[in-house]
Amino acid sequence: MTATGTTAPGATATGTTPAPRDPVAPAEPHPRAWLRVAALMFAVAWGGNEFTPLLVMYREVSHLSALTVNVLLGAYVLGIVPALLIGGPLSDRFGRRPLLLPAAPLGVLGSLVLALGPASVPALAAGRVLSGLALGLVMAVGTTWVAELCAATGQPQAGARRASLALTSGFLLGAGVAGALAQWGPWRTGTPYLLHAAVTVLALVAVLAVPETHPARPAGARTRLRDDLRVPAVGHRRFLRVVLPLAPWVFGAVGSAYAVLPGLMREHAGGMPIAFSALLTVVTLAVGFAVQSVARLVDTRHSARASVVALVILVVGMALAARAAATLSLPVVLLAAAVLGAGYGLALVAGLSEVQRIATPEDLAGLTAVYYSAAYLGFFVPATLAWLSTRWTYPEMFLAGLGVAVVCLVVVATAWRAHLPAGDGGTVRIR
Repeated sequence: MTATGTTAPGATATGTTPAPRDPVAPAEPHPRAWLRVAALMFAVAWGGNEFTPLLVMYREVSHLSALTVNVLLGAYVLGIVPALLIGGPLSDRFGRRPLLLPAAPLGVLGSLVLALGPASVPALAAGRVLSGLALGLVMAVGTTWVAELCAATGQPQAGARRASLALTSGFLLGAGVAGALAQWGPWRTGTPYLLHAAVTVLALVAVLAVPETHPARPAGARTRLRDDLRVPAVGHRRFLRVVLPLAPWVFGAVGSAYAVLPGLMREHAGGMPIAFSALLTVVTLAVGFAVQSVARLVDTRHSARASVVALVILVVGMALAARAAATLSLPVVLLAAAVLGAGYGLALVAGLSEVQRIATPEDLAGLTAVYYSAAYLGFFVPATLAWLSTRWTYPEMFLAGLGVAVVCLVVVATAWRAHLPAGDGGTVRIR
């Protein structure tokens, strides 16, 4: 994979030759080894999103305000972003396994803290940050490991889609199960988290057998740590013009669909607001999952087609969200969630695919981390809207979001074929 048209194979984006690696080649992975890594990604994503349908529960059971629960929703970004920005580059230095395995115990601990402190804002915040640290590691390191395992078995183009499907299926099932248990199960503030902890332990056991694809650099060949944390490909013009304008919409879309709309529908949910919140989350992510399954038909290395189509869908989704907020009509709310989910699914795959085409093997994990960090800024949208709701109505704010989406669409469309990476579209090589 090359970062620019002049970068030689195996070189970094700055044109320098990377430090030599251990000459012992890694073991040939089993063709389905990526499934084990995907299983851990699935389990940790489950824990990252199980909190979402419970926002309504915390407002009713713990009597927290809308602003407080939405801030707690976004709190795990405080764990995600450092784990992404540090974990990704460190996995390029020390290997994928040492950076991914800690995600499981962090995720388990986060769920246990959330289960034990349902009425404590500090405990909920701590649990969310721990869940965020786990999720950040699997998103940066797990995504890269899956991509490398797929490339090693002759399927280099499948990595981005398989990683995003693992994450989305975890987000989806975690939210659906948590919402159902919180509405109808025993100990509704704790059982969802205990189940997740058990699933994560099983996934950790499964991933232990996966071979390393990126051996650690020998101690004598390592550069300074701060140099490893640099990601030269961030300055790639295509990353700046296509990936960054799209990234915040990935989770901004789903945050609008399953964090904002359920709160507006609390009094119109047939007496089951938690279950309805879970339903909206499942609808959003199920559509996103389905779209990711066929995203390869839209994505192409020759243009920004997938990114442009994703933003067009998101513009329509924001218009529907404005209509849903104004009418509080159940069919319109469900339609808005489905369209926003479609935009999320295509945007996630489009961004990951662009990243894997732009990055060099030496900074693939680092650039993936930067992309996800930008994407997760969207999770501050619900808290921002709750804060601004004393000045503007939700329909007005969604219409403003529509305007911003149109601007992003124009920016990305003008870079349709600009600054395309040279080569074969970003084949990930295994060292």
